[in-house]
Amino acid sequence: MQNFEFYNPTRIVFGKDTIAKLAEHVPAEARTLILYGGSSAEKNGTLAEVRAALAGRVFQEFGGIEPNPTYETLMRAVETIRRDKLDFLLAVGGGSVIDGTKFVAAAVAYTGDAWDILTTHGACVGAALPFGTVLTLPATGSEMNSSSVITRSRTREKLAFGSPHVFPRFSVLDPTKTYSLPLRQVANGVVDSFVHIMEQYLTYPAGGMAQDRFAEGLLQSLIEIGPKVIAQPDNYDLRANFMWIATLALNGLIGAGVPQDWATHMIGHEVTARYDIDHARTLAVVLPAMLRIRKEAKRGKLLQYAQRVWNLHDGSEDERIEAAIARTEAFFESLDIPTRLSAYTIGADAIDDLIAQLDAHGMTALGEREEIGLDVSRRVLEAAL
Repeated sequence: MQNFEFYNPTRIVFGKDTIAKLAEHVPAEARTLILYGGSSAEKNGTLAEVRAALAGRVFQEFGGIEPNPTYETLMRAVETIRRDKLDFLLAVGGGSVIDGTKFVAAAVAYTGDAWDILTTHGACVGAALPFGTVLTLPATGSEMNSSSVITRSRTREKLAFGSPHVFPRFSVLDPTKTYSLPLRQVANGVVDSFVHIMEQYLTYPAGGMAQDRFAEGLLQSLIEIGPKVIAQPDNYDLRANFMWIATLALNGLIGAGVPQDWATHMIGHEVTARYDIDHARTLAVVLPAMLRIRKEAKRGKLLQYAQRVWNLHDGSEDERIEAAIARTEAFFESLDIPTRLSAYTIGADAIDDLIAQLDAHGMTALGEREEIGLDVSRRVLEAAL
């Protein structure tokens, strides 16, 4: 196992009717900005519950954060905070709203060009406003980590940053707030969580026994409940387990002390930025192709994945590996999520531009061993056609 430091200061407030506890966690003297996305938080009553919980407090609201939060929109929130001297943030929504809030928290405290936060991947962040979250869409794990992905719509750039200064102080997770989600978003959340786990698990054997078994258990749980959370949208136990699995998938625990990949995400980000396809859906396209192209580098873990997650024991090593990848594709497809670029009318003529974007963003040495150059990324995209 590799050396590691694990730090996660986020308090989780989990269960039914927990939004009412916000007043216990937002400082009484805070001047709060509530950030949210579209109209769903209003329609399903979540914002009303938040307002009721903060009755008598000083707060303002900022809506309109996009599914892929844009730098341009978020900078308007920064201007509001600076103008009105607000000092606490509350994200109400899914990963995009929470990611956006992390950027806003860091940008308010930054004296230079706020885009530096993205181009340095967070290295320039020295402070941030405190914030909490009310999660309404399980998927990204952003409610319990210090990472964020932001899009600059003008240049079609989608970049990530991370900093220990942008851990949420607390996150409220009420599974009943997911009941009214569109099923497409629920399916996206299942796939997003699945690939988050795979990025930390399916690399090469590194002696992380606890991390491996934990990851395998989470993957098996998603395989078991994925179709059910879509078929039974008001089943509390299913939605509660899904919500907690999505959080555990990316709160740092299963990735501590083991190598991590993230090449699927980096390539997927470029597809999303270029074609505005849901993040999880680009991951479902790229991951199977990535596993096939990097079969030799990942052979040990692919065989472990085949055996422990999919219970595949028969056939040659190559047959078991291919069967595991095929099962992964079938799982995504069972959620009505395609696994080919052609499903989005993206053909071979798009690959040059996508490779150029990877090159422009410095994504030229990806993967757990930093051995995925642009030539390998091209092969992955070709395999995903």
